[in-house]
Amino acid sequence: MTLVLPETFRYERQGRIAVMTIDRPEKMNALTTDMLVAMDAAFEDFNEDPELLVAILTGAGQKSFCAGMDLEEALPAVIGGNQAGYEDPVKRPFAQVFKPIIAAINGFCIAGGMEFLEGTDLRIAAEHAVFGLSEVCWGVVPSGGSHIRLPRQIPWAIAMELILTGENIDARRACEVGLVNRVVAGDQLMSEVMALAERICQNGPLAVRTAKEIAVRGMGLETGYLLEKTFFERVRLSEDVKEGARAFAERRNPRFGGR
Repeated sequence: MTLVLPETFRYERQGRIAVMTIDRPEKMNALTTDMLVAMDAAFEDFNEDPELLVAILTGAGQKSFCAGMDLEEALPAVIGGNQAGYEDPVKRPFAQVFKPIIAAINGFCIAGGMEFLEGTDLRIAAEHAVFGLSEVCWGVVPSGGSHIRLPRQIPWAIAMELILTGENIDARRACEVGLVNRVVAGDQLMSEVMALAERICQNGPLAVRTAKEIAVRGMGLETGYLLEKTFFERVRLSEDVKEGARAFAERRNPRFGGR
């Protein structure tokens, strides 16, 4: 089946490797709903194609991997009290993809971009990359799995610092705490990532896929995802979320009431 994808999301095959590129650099590679649907479809196609063994996820340009959802589209939904995020309470980015995914982080990796990163397996960052979860600064909480995945991927105290302060860390710090595998010069990023993907392709495909599936299923994350979704709804319907969204749109500090 031929996929019809928007120009803002590219899915290219390079031998046994699928290269997925969020291609909206003028908007910091922020995602629209159409792009999110396209990404899901592309990764489903990759997961089911026996000829493809490894996926690479990156962003176009030199400034941003992904800045999360496009707030021009998302904010009216938040203020209006509409549903946000995946409808399936236990669905999270790449949760059912058992082939390896490598992230090539070429700049800002924040909010939803960080949550996509958490769904990948191996990560190489450019020296200028920046990582963070800013949701609490605007009265909301991450809903893409960060509460469940991040404390299992890096030390608890570091994960909670990112989640509770909303502050960013640079690439070197991300490598120190184990969020990324290594940091390279920006002009070497894709060559390093491709070399890593090719190395994995030399191994037994069934063994690689099975190894990842065991590791992912063995963590039993679904119960945590359901808990995150349930409590996210409590925050999403609050007055603080509406105030945070308005403050962001009006470029001012929010005045939270704690309700």
